[in-house]
Amino acid sequence: MTFTTKELAALSSGELIGDPTLKITGAASLSEAAPGDISFFTDRKFVSLLRKTRASAIFVPPGCAEPISATQIRVSNPTKSFEEVLLKFAPKPVTFAPGVHQSAVIDPTVQLGQRVSIQPLAVIDAGARIGDDTIIGAGSYVGHETIIGAACRIYPNVTIRERSRIGSRVIIHSGAVIGADGFGFEMVDGRQQKIQQVGIVQIDDDVEIGANTTVDRARFGRTWIQQGVKIDNLVQIAHNVVIGKNSVIVAQSGISGSTRVGERVMMGGQVGIVGHLEIADGSMIAAQSGITKNLPGGVWFGSPAVPFSEAKQQIAWIHRLGKLFARVKEIEKKLGL
Repeated sequence: MTFTTKELAALSSGELIGDPTLKITGAASLSEAAPGDISFFTDRKFVSLLRKTRASAIFVPPGCAEPISATQIRVSNPTKSFEEVLLKFAPKPVTFAPGVHQSAVIDPTVQLGQRVSIQPLAVIDAGARIGDDTIIGAGSYVGHETIIGAACRIYPNVTIRERSRIGSRVIIHSGAVIGADGFGFEMVDGRQQKIQQVGIVQIDDDVEIGANTTVDRARFGRTWIQQGVKIDNLVQIAHNVVIGKNSVIVAQSGISGSTRVGERVMMGGQVGIVGHLEIADGSMIAAQSGITKNLPGGVWFGSPAVPFSEAKQQIAWIHRLGKLFARVKEIEKKLGL
């Protein structure tokens, strides 16, 4: 497939600076692009890549003043415009025909919507309901009385345990476990006794959950992932946690039981949060931070986490300690100590 830069500018409602007849045959990052490719530029920290790229054309933000030889297409959102073009060059998405594979095990009481696709070796237990246009991947398990909404994509080898509630347009990647027992034990007569976990997991519309992520069922009530939340791979969500709308949680983070995370919270990789806390709307937590108290908003970093400006000052102090020790040693030497 080939486009001219004029056609791509029209497609993205962009302003073309350069040759309108230039032919574009592919899309790639600035570092990997070759002649004939289109790329994109959004952040000044990548300006060195912009100057060295071999891309023939580049999506850039309005008012980009960087002198480059490539043809420019100025758009309000270069990342999104590039994605739209990339999809035109990409292979067609894999599709699955509606129907139930003969090797799948479906209880007679299961209710299947229209155009549902159940892939090989999937198991769906009694009382479950699957909405229209949903795909249940090979080897996945859907437990008793679980409800899954319309247009969901459940990838192979996902486990969704009993009585879970999944909204519409939810994506759950391979290896995820939804609704495992919360980690609850109590010492009785010198032994750890299991506390029964009788609640559910509720996942609202337009949520995406990464591979090998776990969302535990509530001890009672619900563990609740609200609308539009995006969760990366290898994340642990404990029992009775609430994640507010449109929050983002990055890989290897862990949230302990009964913590409430507000809306639009951004959480970097390997963040750890102790239980029974409240994280205010719009909070940003940098990677590898440890959260031990309620957060009122703002940007936080460190373990235990502190406001980002304070964390930067502490890091600067630590980096100066070597010079400080040397100065003290020199002073002690002069004083004969």
